[in-house]
Amino acid sequence: MLPYARLGEASAGFFEMERGNMNFRQIKSWQWALLVIALLVALDWAIRRPDAKTRELNDLIATKASQKLKDYPYQFQVLRVEGGTAVMSTPRNFDSPAFRMLGVLYPDINVKDANNPAFIAVERLLGQVQDEAKDIVLAQPGITDIRWELDRGWLRRRGIEVPDR
Repeated sequence: MLPYARLGEASAGFFEMERGNMNFRQIKSWQWALLVIALLVALDWAIRRPDAKTRELNDLIATKASQKLKDYPYQFQVLRVEGGTAVMSTPRNFDSPAFRMLGVLYPDINVKDANNPAFIAVERLLGQVQDEAKDIVLAQPGITDIRWELDRGWLRRRGIEVPDR
């Protein structure tokens, strides 16, 4: 009895051997498509996955963060380490001012009024949690500087327009 005989006739063609080699003509087009998609997902994961130092720094942010930082709607992360510089994500910069993302996170606050006490409070909170994440990373050996990179994907997923680079 062949090993694939128990799998049923429908899948037997996929495993059929011809002269010691797999008969690729037996593989259906949907199976090829599924294989290509799986390989592309694996390749994308391998390219995007953070290196060991980046994972370590992100774990430290998660474990050493205050409750305020843990509860904040945006999670600051180290994207990569370049020499002694940790490149971290941020939801704000010159191209995308804080009022845009704060307006989405806190829709009841008038973020267009810079003198609004509620806006000032949430803007100050953003600065505090961003500084805390930065300080946790800077306290680690080998990290001497932080460079902030706008988290365009996070902003776009929340419907915030972000200018192209």
